[in-house]
Amino acid sequence: IPLKYTNIPEEEVFVNPMPEYIDLRISDLGSNLFNYYFFRKKDSLIIDVDKQQKENNERLQANQITQLVRSKLSVNTTLIGYSPAIISLETSKLQSKTVPVVFDGETRTSAGHLVIDSISLIPNEVKIYGIGEKLREVSHVVTEYSVFENLKATSQLTAKIKPIEGINLSTREVEVYIPIHEFTERQFEIPITVANEPANVDVKFFPSRVKVTFSVTLDDYKKIAPEDFEIEIDYNELNNIGGEQVELELTNAPSSIINPHISPSIVEFLFEQK
Repeated sequence: IPLKYTNIPEEEVFVNPMPEYIDLRISDLGSNLFNYYFFRKKDSLIIDVDKQQKENNERLQANQITQLVRSKLSVNTTLIGYSPAIISLETSKLQSKTVPVVFDGETRTSAGHLVIDSISLIPNEVKIYGIGEKLREVSHVVTEYSVFENLKATSQLTAKIKPIEGINLSTREVEVYIPIHEFTERQFEIPITVANEPANVDVKFFPSRVKVTFSVTLDDYKKIAPEDFEIEIDYNELNNIGGEQVELELTNAPSSIINPHISPSIVEFLFEQK
């Protein structure tokens, strides 16, 4: 039989894990057993916690449980046994503290769109209630694993917080704020330059200019120019390579671009005396 606990004192929680069902062993006519199994097995056995505590019944003993169970049985039904034999109704005042919320999940944007900043949660902290060591063990709460797909614009979506046994939450869900912009691809041709080049040496690269491809928001598309990019290599680094090829890196680029890549990323070079 399902157990239902009512009138639990405010701001209190059960000290021990509470049974959700009570298992009965009964004897009766077949038709009555059929009726119990198919029609009455979902009837809850209601335990009024506040009433029991006021009567100093913090632990329901055999005779008290028997009385409650018999209220659900027919007069002719024989009660052979039940489990659990004792139900503790002991409660304790809740303590509280505030902990951060951590998002667990994935965000997937549609083509041409990207998440441009950190995902934030609203609220990013929640108040939790519990007792003793159980409360001290909890340093944060986590959302249920969520996958947000086909995102095309900045979105605010709901995620539920994973329940923690023995802990009450001030809220069961948070809003997940996902900043998204539409991006497009752009490409510039950038020269390779040398720093600290001696006056009597000329460094030649093959090729001397390379393509830089990157993604940029539509808002920033026209604000970016080839002059904002730089691929500069120190002469001393080239002189110490001991070969004729060097891998290229961007030494300067706008902060608003993402996923830049250089093609070709490795070029040949040689030194010429002037």
